Amino acid sequence: MSLTGPVHRPRRLRTTPRMRRLVAETRLHAADLVVPLFVKEGIDEPVPISSMPGQVQHTEATLADAVTAAGRAGVGGVMLFGIPAVRDAEGSAGTDPDGILQRGLRTAREAVAAVERETGRPGPVVMADTCLDEFTDHGHCGVLAADGTVDNDATLERYAAMAVVQARAGAEVVAPSGMMDGQVAVIREALDGAGFTDVSILAYSAKYASAFYGPFREAVDSALSGDRRTYQMDAANSREGLREADLDLAEGADVVMVKPAGTSLDVLRDVADRSDVPVAAYQVSGEYAMIEAAAANGWIDRRGAVLESVLAIKRAGADLILTYWALEIADWLG
Repeated sequence: MSLTGPVHRPRRLRTTPRMRRLVAETRLHAADLVVPLFVKEGIDEPVPISSMPGQVQHTEATLADAVTAAGRAGVGGVMLFGIPAVRDAEGSAGTDPDGILQRGLRTAREAVAAVERETGRPGPVVMADTCLDEFTDHGHCGVLAADGTVDNDATLERYAAMAVVQARAGAEVVAPSGMMDGQVAVIREALDGAGFTDVSILAYSAKYASAFYGPFREAVDSALSGDRRTYQMDAANSREGLREADLDLAEGADVVMVKPAGTSLDVLRDVADRSDVPVAAYQVSGEYAMIEAAAANGWIDRRGAVLESVLAIKRAGADLILTYWALEIADWLG
């Protein structure tokens, strides 16, 4: 150090809000964000989700309003989850052409078309969760074998049928989240065979069995007994997450995802470094609930914590971020 002080002063680039904005290495944009939305059959008004303050199970009418709001805010996508009135062991409502998720997809596409006419700019991409857990009476993500385990290959047949039905209903992206081996290849073959070569697959590639999914179970009225550790990944493993992503890429995934985002930033970074397709990350229900609870108690600054948490996911390499705060963040970003 010289007599006049240090030569290198990184603080020069932190002096004012204008300067910090100018040199920011990572930036959020509303188009990076995807908002998860729940649509429930047989309700006349939205049902609040107690463990996720501010989130609801939508009616078909309020789902249209939510998609319209996302479009006006400039949010990049909406991910739909359906909650049927009746469940069975096969998850039949998931492949019913007139099931709640398919009706929701048609509603969403109509809302997107309307908001595009209104705003003159692209609306959100309509995505569908391609999994059976919302539709089965046992709450697992697939068909059960005689011994009670999830039958991987029998489940693949159901996923293929589900993806085609969702595409016919208007899904632009199908998102297999069940962590069945070979799911991307089977779905791609089914979509192409049905003429839906332009429908994309967003693969939940590195999806960990996580304690942070708890509030989501309430959001979809889950009937799950036990856990999903035989098919979702062990949180101890990072190399396995890269292998799963590599397999999905080889099978033709158009986007790969890491979930949960906040506890998997190392895996997210590694997947982003090796992927030649866009990388998504899901900021899950438990991450949302923790910040909301702490903010409600006055322990943290809510807006600051929300933005910092999402910025960290972006900084780690996510091109797309599924977050329940998508509309609020879009509003804050202006």
